[in-house]
Amino acid sequence: MKTVLVDDHAIIIDGVKAILKSNDQAEVVHTATSADEALAWFKQNEADLVITDYSMPGMDAITFVRTLKRIAPETKIIMLSMHEEVHLTREILKCGLNAYILKKDTQKELLTAIEEVRAGRIYLSQDISRQMILNMDNPDEGKLLTDREREILGLIAKEYNNKQIAETLFISERTVETHRKNIFRKTGTGSLVGLIKFAYANNLI
Repeated sequence: MKTVLVDDHAIIIDGVKAILKSNDQAEVVHTATSADEALAWFKQNEADLVITDYSMPGMDAITFVRTLKRIAPETKIIMLSMHEEVHLTREILKCGLNAYILKKDTQKELLTAIEEVRAGRIYLSQDISRQMILNMDNPDEGKLLTDREREILGLIAKEYNNKQIAETLFISERTVETHRKNIFRKTGTGSLVGLIKFAYANNLI
């Protein structure tokens, strides 16, 4: 399979290239350090598979997957992530992702994911699958953001600062800051602009 690797850490790209080189399942034809760079390449080239990081500067992972699926609908996408929260897995799978595995997983897990994707199946690593099953008893935990986080996100979109949010919601500024950090982590965004774009694209506000 002609494969494109997308990650802003050279050590990760080198590691994945080494794993693929030791097997005959995939041939790396391009590497990119950002989602924007990868999408620009796909506008003029084709590949069978993309293996991408979840958290990168610039475009968030969900927007990247959706955009790539529009540009190259036949291309399979495997996502590597440090995040094993159920809400993230659910949201990203809705966008057309083909496999979701964790960076802590073994090389064998990645190779298995490639085999499954090649066969046209969806693949989740063992830890992710276990979390999804455990979450079936409490589906509300699968929401991307809590009601309070969505409330704070709405105020952030209105350009409220931490102090104004705290006064509006009758909570401490420290609590607001904790919520802000959780919101950025859960959405996989690294800037205020990216967060707002993500929020509107995913109907969070």
